[in-house]
Order: sequence, then C-alpha cells, then structure tokens
Amino acid sequence: MASGPSHARRQETRARWLGTLAKHRREFSAPAHARHWAPSLETCSRDELRSIQNDKLSALTPFLYENSDFYRRRFDRLGLVPSDIQSVDDLSKWPLVDKTEMMADAAEHPPYGTYTTMTEEVWADRGWMMFSSSGSTGAPRVFRYSQIDREYWAWANARALHSMGVARGDSVLAIAGFGPHVFVWGMVAALFHMGIPVLPGGGMDARARANVIARFAPTVIACTPSYALYLGRAMQGLGLDPAASAVRTVIVGGEPALGIEATRQRLATLWGARIVEFYGCTEASPHCGGYSCAESVNGRGVSSHLMDDVQIWELVDPETRTPVTAGRRGLTVCTNLNSESSPQLRFLVGDYTTFDEAACACGRTHVRALGAFTGRADDLIVLRGIKMFPSQVEQAVRTVPGVGDEFEIVLSTRADGLDVMTVRVEHPTHAAPASVAERIAGELRTRCEVRADVEVLRPDTLAKTEFKAKRVRDERKV
Repeated sequence: MASGPSHARRQETRARWLGTLAKHRREFSAPAHARHWAPSLETCSRDELRSIQNDKLSALTPFLYENSDFYRRRFDRLGLVPSDIQSVDDLSKWPLVDKTEMMADAAEHPPYGTYTTMTEEVWADRGWMMFSSSGSTGAPRVFRYSQIDREYWAWANARALHSMGVARGDSVLAIAGFGPHVFVWGMVAALFHMGIPVLPGGGMDARARANVIARFAPTVIACTPSYALYLGRAMQGLGLDPAASAVRTVIVGGEPALGIEATRQRLATLWGARIVEFYGCTEASPHCGGYSCAESVNGRGVSSHLMDDVQIWELVDPETRTPVTAGRRGLTVCTNLNSESSPQLRFLVGDYTTFDEAACACGRTHVRALGAFTGRADDLIVLRGIKMFPSQVEQAVRTVPGVGDEFEIVLSTRADGLDVMTVRVEHPTHAAPASVAERIAGELRTRCEVRADVEVLRPDTLAKTEFKAKRVRDERKV
C-alpha cells in the first residue's frame, strides 16, 4: 500500500488474525462424527459460539484497519477506532457495507479496489485464485484469495457437504463453466479435502453431461436448480431416466430452490434424489454460508443452517437497515470470520429470510434460516406499488400441472401508461390455453396479490436455461 501503517504494524495485525483463526480451527482434516464433521463446534452451546465470535472480532477489526485502505478510511470517517468494535454487541456501531460502496472503491482504485486485505506481497507469496462478481449492475468487483483462504474454504465447505450426506464412496459431477465464480471452485476444493473424487463438468453441453452420468455413474451432481431441471429434461430427450441414474443427491446453489416447494418437488421427482442447498456470496461468504442437513426438509417446514463459528449472521429491516427482532423477516448481513483476504465487516448480502436459534433435530446449535432463502433484495419486482419476488411467481407457475420448466416474466408499460406484467409459460395444451392461463392467473393473484396476463406457449418455445436463470425482462418506460 502506498501510505498508511508501517509494514511491521500490518504484519503484526495479520499474524494476530491468522493465529486467532488457527486457534478456533478444530477437527480440520476429517469428520469426527457420522453426522457432524466438527461436533465440538457444530453442537456447542450458543454461549460458546458467541465467545468464539467475540474473540475473532477483537482480532479482526485491527487487522482490517491496518491492512485495508477501504476499512481504514471508513473507520476514520465514522470517528471509530478498532477497539470500539470488540464484540457482537458492538456491531451496531458499524453501518452496513453494501456492494455499491465496493463498486465505487473499485472504480476509484482499479483494478482491485482496497476493500480486501490482500496485498501484492501476499499475492506473490501465497496467492491462490482470483474471483469476481458478475458485474451485471456495474463494474465487477474482484477478490483475490490466498492459499490460507483455500484451506479454510475447504474446511468450511467440507463440513457443509458432510452435513448434506456427501461422504467417501460418492463421486461428484461438478457442473459449471469454471469461470471466476466461487460456488463450484470452493466446492471442488472441499471435495479434494474430503478425499472424494470429482468429475469436472465444464466445457460440455447437456448431451455430453447426460452421457457422463449414464457412463460414469456419479452419485452427486452440483449445479444451479435451473440447470438441474434442464439437464434432467435433456436426459429424458435422449431416452435416459434421471431418476434411474446413480445420482442420489442434487446440490443446488446460485438461485433459490429449497424454499420454493414446487421447484424442490419437481427436482426431487425428476431426479429421484434428495435436493440440498448451498448458499453463499462472493464478497463475504465465499465458502458455504447456508447449507442443508438431514432435517432441512421435514414435517415442520424447510430450513438451512448457517455456520456461526466462522461467520456472524444478522437480519436487518430492508428500509431502515436496523436489526429486526427475533422471529421477524429481514435481509441477511454477514461478517466473515474465516478469511485472510476478505473478512468483511457487516456486508449486506441481501437475501430475505427469518432466523431461528433453537437447536435443530440434527444436533446442530447454529442459527437456521427458516424457509431457506427465497429472494434477494436486488431481485425485488415492484409493480403498481405491489412488491414480489420472481420466486413467488415461480411457485405460482409450477403449482399448475403440466407447465414446463421454463417461464419468463415480462414487465411493460401500456399505451395508457399503466405498468403490467405478463407471465409466459409452456404447456402441451397451448392450442386451447384458457384453462391453464386462468389457473396460473389465479395462483398469481393468491400468492403475489397482483393481476397479470398469462401467455401459454407451445413446449420448447422459450430459451432453455443453462446455469443461472434470467427470468425477468423489464421493458417498462421510465
């Protein structure tokens, strides 16, 4: 860095931070229990979890101050010093960090920005890999991670995969383009750590991947829920039955799925497999944040665990950005306590959910997201004052029998200036679509409280989704 603390001071706070991480790294190399990789952490008391969080925070804030220009400027601007934030109770002093701040920092300090604690010295000495955000709403934010990060990612992700039931004897087809995105890279690092073989599924079309499943019989596939549907239908088109394949677990990430009952059921039926979810973000939770356990789907509903010993998760009100009371719905906020290079402090991840700190039937004591994660604030649709998420439309569409996997939400403005929504779906009875359209429109009124037009198309009209789905086309006049 060009200015700021001395090299010795930066090294001192980095050494303290890394030492604190190492102190709380337990049961690292292999699972210590059939149900829990790290039972001393995953089933410990809430008081012990809070003690771990506080110990890490007390080392984190000086590390951020001394090693990130972004954080040092922010501390100084707010009139705070690192000793002001030493415990979870102190976090309210620190306003949320959101991606717009990071985008501005990256634009002002290209090419990497100053919001991470990666330095050129560390990158040259033990750099691992560079990832980036999609850049769909601005300049991509770049994150460089070290080999130390890779080790901690592998450990956290292995704990999550173990919770999902992935174990020795499995083989995993990892389906992704293997671009600069964290989901599959972090999962593959964990699978290597676990000693579980990986079939890399990048650089193939659906036919090739279907043949890999038929020929090499992986027991697990990992991809987005949209692609799992697409791949399963592609197999059927080749005369293969996904439910008769060796696949017994489908790991989905990148889009909501577990909390959308109709989508989860459709995937489970198509593959004859258990559907589990992997939740995180590039900025503050590049390893697993939320993950499934054996009790994630039961008679009481759906939930996802969060990993309290390596992250602090909060929920805030979407308007005031202040913490919500227990049991209330809010937006996710993450403080990452498991990274050398990106230990962000109160980053607004921005997914809606409700938290429950009661112990799970699986034995884990970490907080759970009830209903999993069903909508990101960035994806919110506002139509004539009514707010809804694409996931609500998805649930409505997929409740109607016979509707295809693909759908599209088109927002437009009529000649009289009224904003309207049209939902386009595929159905075999497209030639006489009135009853299908009426049923879907009724579901939309019930679930989204909005009147919408429904266009029923012949099968295979809409573009097939590969990887992350883009369901909304906004053509409204501003």
